[in-house]
Amino acid sequence: MRNAENGTVTVHAEGSSPAVEALVAYLRRGPRGAAVVDVVVQDVRVEGHEQFALRGVSAGSFVVQEHAATTRHFDLRLEVAGLMRSWAVPKGPSLDPSVKRLALQVADHDIERNPFEGRTDAGGVVVWDSGHYEQGGRVPWPEALERGHAVFVLHGTKLQGGFALQRTGPGGGSQWLLVKRRDDWARPGSDVVAEQPASVVSGRTLDEVLRYGI
Repeated sequence: MRNAENGTVTVHAEGSSPAVEALVAYLRRGPRGAAVVDVVVQDVRVEGHEQFALRGVSAGSFVVQEHAATTRHFDLRLEVAGLMRSWAVPKGPSLDPSVKRLALQVADHDIERNPFEGRTDAGGVVVWDSGHYEQGGRVPWPEALERGHAVFVLHGTKLQGGFALQRTGPGGGSQWLLVKRRDDWARPGSDVVAEQPASVVSGRTLDEVLRYGI
C-alpha cells in the first residue's frame, strides 16, 4: 500500500477471489472520515511471492557469476547490509519450479567485485546475469537468512520472478537449496543455463573468456 502526493492510494492485493472482492468493497466504502471518489481495479501478473507484505522496493543489487576455478560453478550474490551474501550453485539457477539446486553458502564479497569479468589465476569469470532484487516474506531480512529461509524476487536479464533459499543442513550450516517459485516467469522443463550461456556484460561465454581473454 502506498500513498501518492495527489491523494490517491495504490494497493496491491493477492489472495482468493472472495477475499479480494471483499477488500475492494471495503475500499469503495472507505474508512471512517474518508471520502472515496473512485476505485480502479487492474489485474497484474502473479510474481510468486504472495506472502510479501511490501512490494516493489528494491533491496539492492544481485549478480550471478559463472566461475571456472577448481570446479566450474555459478555464484549467486545478493546485496545485504552493504555486502554481497554469496552462494555457490554448482549447476546454476533454474527457472523450473520442480528443480531444486544445491547452493553452498560461501564468504561474503565486496559489491565492487560485481561487474568483474576476465581471466583469473584459477581460471576465469563472466557475469551470467545481474540486476536488482526485492526482499520478501513475513520475517525481515537479514533475520530471514539467519533463520534459514528467505524468499525474494529477481529483476535480471535472464532471471525474473520469485525464488527461495532454504537451508537444509543442521543449525547454521552452509548447505541450502535454491528453488524457483511458481509464477508467470516460471518455465517448467527449461534449462536457462544451457539456453543462455553468454555474459550479460560482454556477450561472451566463459569458454570464450578462458580461450581468448577479454
